[in-house]
Amino acid sequence: MIVNTDIDIDVADRNKLLTLIKHTPATINEKNKMRKHNTGVYFHKIPMNPFNGLSTIDYKKAEELGYFKLDILNVSIYRNITTKEQLDEMLTMEPMWELLEHKEVVEQLFHVHNHFDIVNTLKPKSIEQLAAVLAIIRPAKRHLLRQNWNEIDENVWKRPQGDEYYFKKAHAFAYAHAIVLQLNMLTKGFSLQD
Repeated sequence: MIVNTDIDIDVADRNKLLTLIKHTPATINEKNKMRKHNTGVYFHKIPMNPFNGLSTIDYKKAEELGYFKLDILNVSIYRNITTKEQLDEMLTMEPMWELLEHKEVVEQLFHVHNHFDIVNTLKPKSIEQLAAVLAIIRPAKRHLLRQNWNEIDENVWKRPQGDEYYFKKAHAFAYAHAIVLQLNMLTKGFSLQD
């Protein structure tokens, strides 16, 4: 059975979580050398090297064999959130979209920090538009940068024909919500710096 998924789990402290759960780190085969995958882990039995504790199967081959990898990612923006209620409040607030017109603000934000020019050109005013901006940052959708929002909406989520890197809609929306969280944290007086 082939399990073709891409699941990322964002946490404030990856190492803290992984000390609590038995797991096997995934591996990547690069030029016939196996190395530890940056974020991928298996929470079920998979062949493991007893000397280094890593999976003995490259993560792509493991997927073909039916193993299920999860990517556990450190996302430091959650470090200042202490309760579920606080997170819910920050995510349901309408952000001050005008903050995205300030380079010093955009430079602090998740995934768009190096792309003020694109954010400033498109001036997103909703989660949907912010997700589209995140997609347009990627090479496969960069051609939409100078289009109007109707044209962008019609084309941004179409799968590209080539093999250029692009953002899937689910990823873009998840990251857009993370940016909204950051914008709302700023308006509530939180620092985004560690």
